[in-house]
Amino acid sequence: MKIKLLAIGKTDAKNLHMLIEAYQNRLKHYINFEIDLIPDIKNVKNLTEVQQKEKEGELILKKLTSTDVLILLDEKGTQFSSVAFSEYLQKKMNAGVKQLVLVIGGPYGFSEAVYHQAQGKISLSKMTFSHQMIRLFVVEQLYRAFTILKNEPYHHE
Repeated sequence: MKIKLLAIGKTDAKNLHMLIEAYQNRLKHYINFEIDLIPDIKNVKNLTEVQQKEKEGELILKKLTSTDVLILLDEKGTQFSSVAFSEYLQKKMNAGVKQLVLVIGGPYGFSEAVYHQAQGKISLSKMTFSHQMIRLFVVEQLYRAFTILKNEPYHHE
């Protein structure tokens, strides 16, 4: 299985970018993983929230193939413990999923078209975090999940 993290906009904070890269490099030992950044929408000041979500949604959907399993990182999604998340990933691998695509939406969330295409939603917390920080949390949790699956000493319970 391959995992792709799709996100709107680039990571401005250099410290966050360095940490994301560090976990991304660690993940390479376990799975084919990539981050695909969708450029910020231009002239958002002239768009309503719905229009912005629709434009971002079109860009997200263009990045998908017909066999991708689309999972949205959404505040209304299922919350997992780290162990349960590792089991979730194992089930996806066992099911023969070719590519799991995790998506971090823009500041207003996702368009109806993206919600319609999604095959699941995951919430990392009931709290709200910046979209840039969520990238780090996702990559770290993916790394943690694979160390759990391999019985490596990164995660403690």
